[in-house]
Amino acid sequence: MKRSLIYGSAILILIAGVVLWAVQSGGEDLEDHSDRSIQVERGDITRFALATGTIEPRNEIEVKSKISGVVSQIFVEEGEYVNEGEPLMEVRPDPTPLELAEAKRNLERSESELRNLERQLERKQRLLDQELISQQEFDDLQQRYNDTHISKQLNSERLQLLESGRVQMGDLLIESVVRAPSSGYLLEKNVDLGDPVVPLTTYQAGTPVATLANMDDLIFKGEVDEIDIGRIQEGQTAEMEIGALPEADVTGFVSRISLKAHTEDNKRVFPIEITLDPSEDVNLRAGYSANANIIIDERQEVITIPERVISFRNDSAFVDLPGAEENERIETPIEVGLSDNIDIEVLNGLEEGDKVLEQPVRTVSANN
Repeated sequence: MKRSLIYGSAILILIAGVVLWAVQSGGEDLEDHSDRSIQVERGDITRFALATGTIEPRNEIEVKSKISGVVSQIFVEEGEYVNEGEPLMEVRPDPTPLELAEAKRNLERSESELRNLERQLERKQRLLDQELISQQEFDDLQQRYNDTHISKQLNSERLQLLESGRVQMGDLLIESVVRAPSSGYLLEKNVDLGDPVVPLTTYQAGTPVATLANMDDLIFKGEVDEIDIGRIQEGQTAEMEIGALPEADVTGFVSRISLKAHTEDNKRVFPIEITLDPSEDVNLRAGYSANANIIIDERQEVITIPERVISFRNDSAFVDLPGAEENERIETPIEVGLSDNIDIEVLNGLEEGDKVLEQPVRTVSANN
């Protein structure tokens, strides 16, 4: 027991001594590793503006029914390709008893009125032949007959639609089967079997039953900070970084820049669109998150150095060149151009092959 206490005390004393020595000696001597140098080279400098957003089809079509009812059959599933005119689902009419009764009564009323007007027309025709009434009086009755005939036809079509879900109105076929308005992939199915459906009419938007899109025409929809938007123009090239496909090589060009900004996370941003170049090797999906690096300026085969070796003072740039003597540093002014925040273009002051010293890296060392 006593021996353990002695060993423990000795260890504590040793640790305290090391700490005291480090405090007394640390910070007094600094070793300068400033003799390292890099060679001035030629290279490319590219400056990007960043846009964040998602991959989306250029046009998404919301498919809606022309009749009301409930979904009774679904013919395709999400992800399947359909051609224009192919059936997507069937909406079975589901009229209330009152709606059905009213439709039948309206048809009976219009049929009865039409028969009555037919008899009146026959009498008026005889009177007109005997010149006992005017032509205008006969024409007025004829117009009433025509209007009633149209009303009767409408009532008949309405009843037929409620009962069977299908009616032919001249060249227009209205049916309970919802068909694809264009070719494309079924991205989303918005209803299930038994769901009620409100039809698309002049007075109401209707229930979207599905979403179709052409996946061969994809675009990037994103936002750019207002700081960079002034340097972006339509037609500029963009390199895409897709989160789900980190190795994918996808490019495009800016096709639309919004004229109005909006606030996103307390920042002012501008919506933009980028048309993606065709790529057979990459399988893109709607909704992929992505970043777009938009090339706003670039230099090729120019004199470059790492930006870390430059000292900036009073809007001027300086580098250290090795002197004739050991550890001698000669500060030299240079003129710089485009930077990508890693490398920077040198316009004047250096030539390809020159040696430039790294900035001093000072590390703490202990005194002997």
